[in-house]
Amino acid sequence: MAWPASLSSSLRLACALVVLLLVACSSNPPASASYTVKRGDTLYSIAARHKVDYRDLARWNGLGRDYLIRPGQVLRLSPSGRGTVTTASKAPARSSNRAPAAASPKTPPKVSAPAGPPIQWRWPVEAGTATLTTRPNGGQGLTIDGRPGQDIRAAGSGRVVYSGTGLLGYGQLVIIKHNETYLSAYGHTQAVVVKEGDAVGAGQRIATMGNGPQGTPMLYFEIRINGTPGNPLSLLPQRR
Repeated sequence: MAWPASLSSSLRLACALVVLLLVACSSNPPASASYTVKRGDTLYSIAARHKVDYRDLARWNGLGRDYLIRPGQVLRLSPSGRGTVTTASKAPARSSNRAPAAASPKTPPKVSAPAGPPIQWRWPVEAGTATLTTRPNGGQGLTIDGRPGQDIRAAGSGRVVYSGTGLLGYGQLVIIKHNETYLSAYGHTQAVVVKEGDAVGAGQRIATMGNGPQGTPMLYFEIRINGTPGNPLSLLPQRR
């Protein structure tokens, strides 16, 4: 860019800095605040890819408790996102003059009364030593050893809501939704034989056992109560 000879050197330097600043700003557009649903997407897989909680994602977009989304639908990825929601929007929040409640210490997840018949829980694998583990986020799960290719079965009837590798630390993961209260998760699987949206029965084969982080065959199993991994041993039947 040629500068007029009449400009002083200091003025020309100032103009150059302004131009460089404008170019730098234009080369770094803000991150997208919305996502367009593609065929095969589920709310769980989208939330995992964008590192947000699926319940927050549902709330921001006024989704129902079935978490139903459709190809072409534009979802907000944050509370202030600019996505256009194609489902019914939530009613505006009522204003309140009350001060926010003080934060309380973490307590075990409360179990609301689930709709429908109670779940007849069963072990996802036969035999194998089960060790109760605690994840960094405070949730609990079972590490169950076994043999490569061993059948992994649904711990209860429900519907597959996630299958993939989008959640760090779980390997190939399958999640089954049993009702509005309970989910079960099966980590480090191999040869998954179900897909998202499939209805499964208790004891149905859903995958085979793969290797865990240490390279040995294992299953990492969770039962999530209102979204929080609880102690599976408190729900599973006692092994003989």
